[in-house]
Amino acid sequence: MQLSSPAFGDGGAIPDRFTCDGKNLSPPLAWDGRPFGARSFAVLCEDPDAPSGLFRHWAAYDIPIDLTGLPEGAALQAAALGFLQGVNDFRQIGYGGPCPPRSHGQHRYRFRLLALSTDRLPVGDRPTFDDVEAAARPHLLAETVLTGLYER
Repeated sequence: MQLSSPAFGDGGAIPDRFTCDGKNLSPPLAWDGRPFGARSFAVLCEDPDAPSGLFRHWAAYDIPIDLTGLPEGAALQAAALGFLQGVNDFRQIGYGGPCPPRSHGQHRYRFRLLALSTDRLPVGDRPTFDDVEAAARPHLLAETVLTGLYER
């Protein structure tokens, strides 16, 4: 299974439009190589370089298995695309783009694609990133990572 983005390469700079300095849109993502038995996907985005430790930017889950990616701004179209989103560390449902402290140096943003053996995760209303990740773990069939970089 592979994850990519037409907006930036693995280890490349994330364009401003996908950050708090731009339009704060979720970036376009594409994947292939769905494993046998997969029934849904989840996308998790996190910053391991945040001053306070791991900062969680996006938890998209129950992504239909027939999708092979998400378009730019998918977080704003989640219902139409058929997936749900958890609460990020900005305390909002949906995507919160890279927004590291100014002069803090380059941060890595890991977009993780999880292929899951269930079509629905057993999470309640307004699940957090951690809730989504914990519910996904027992159903994980495969995982891949795309890392983008951003600095202010």
